[in-house]
Amino acid sequence: VQLQASGGGLVQAGGSRRLSCSASGRFFINYTVAWFRQAPGKAREFVSAVKYGVGTLYYGDFVKGRFTISRDNDKKMVYLQMNALEPEDTAVYYCAAASFLHDDYYSADQYYNFWGQGTLVTVSS
Repeated sequence: VQLQASGGGLVQAGGSRRLSCSASGRFFINYTVAWFRQAPGKAREFVSAVKYGVGTLYYGDFVKGRFTISRDNDKKMVYLQMNALEPEDTAVYYCAAASFLHDDYYSADQYYNFWGQGTLVTVSS
């Protein structure tokens, strides 16, 4: 599967942004799709994931109810709605996918074998 992330840009603190991840290829429903982010000088961090099939949702601890992930299997799209953005959310956001990923590994980037190119979100104070 090939992924393309979009929707990044400049937003003021407290504002919102919706990221989109477009997928191509077959059997999209069989893939867990996640968002990771990487801020300058920091390690890549798990943000959120939506499981294949039943669509169970997972979030990183820092999200604290601010972000919502969703998927549309018919359109092969995954979205990340981000609200109440903070300057600390500034990062390049990547979408990633893995087929039939075990529940224990949804936050581990090493288990995702397909990655989009990343989209930069900058939150100004």
